Amino acid sequence: MPEMPEVQGLVAFLAERAAGRTITRASVVQIAALKTFEPPVQALVGSRIDSVRRHGKFVDIGCRDAAGSNIHLVFHLAKAGWLRWYEQVPTAPPKPGRGPIAMRIGLDDGCGFDLTEAGTKKSLAVSVVRSVSDVPGIARLGPEPLDADFTRDALAQILAGRRTQIKGVLRDQSIIAGIGNAYSDEILHAARLSPYALAASLSPDDVDALHAALHTTLDEALRAAAGAPPAELKDAKRRGMRVHGRRGQPCPVCGDTVRSVFFADNSLEYCPTCQTGGKILADRRMSRLLK
Repeated sequence: MPEMPEVQGLVAFLAERAAGRTITRASVVQIAALKTFEPPVQALVGSRIDSVRRHGKFVDIGCRDAAGSNIHLVFHLAKAGWLRWYEQVPTAPPKPGRGPIAMRIGLDDGCGFDLTEAGTKKSLAVSVVRSVSDVPGIARLGPEPLDADFTRDALAQILAGRRTQIKGVLRDQSIIAGIGNAYSDEILHAARLSPYALAASLSPDDVDALHAALHTTLDEALRAAAGAPPAELKDAKRRGMRVHGRRGQPCPVCGDTVRSVFFADNSLEYCPTCQTGGKILADRRMSRLLK
């Protein structure tokens, strides 16, 4: 799933190439991807792209239509979505129900992009709205973890009293925006914290370590994503991972074997030596540390 660093990379790419251009074509290929009906998708045609911004994991393409009103194309790539950029958009229209393309946007000078989604489970979401606050997922977002006001004390206030596993807290977009399964694994490894530790149980030193790990992990990922075209962003993400997606490989910090816990539709990875005092987490959803 694309998370904050990759989405920010896409935003920077689109801002450089699409800002100032006019939308000449807007075609929804997979109708289930479109989550709004007013204004209609065709209202985008003829509008000028003024800005490209990120809100958590959402991309917000801000436009001004022919009447001078604001209109936004907002999309969330979900687990298997991505963006494919064209210097020249194919002239043949994509066929509904066939292939991975969910939406196609054409711009003046012939360039543009497709929103695509692999697999059979379709979760990519596209909205056309007058205000980004009309997108429920954006309206519910928590604070951005790299904002200046997301201090160590602000994080401590978020964690206080939460009898929830810290892995779940980091992934909850209404609590902290932009972090998903992969970077929560990486952050917890850097902070040397068990993914099953309860948020309210973290000591002041743990909170210090977690706040520092949020910054170092996400800053490094943002640097890796900076300037990369969409086709290279996923590889840049994978190269930077120390535990996520590295089950069975040695931890780059201590050399222990990276382990996994599997759930219904995803998994988490961790290092027992670095994070759980050498104990192995049982491979079931509501497990406790094996004794």
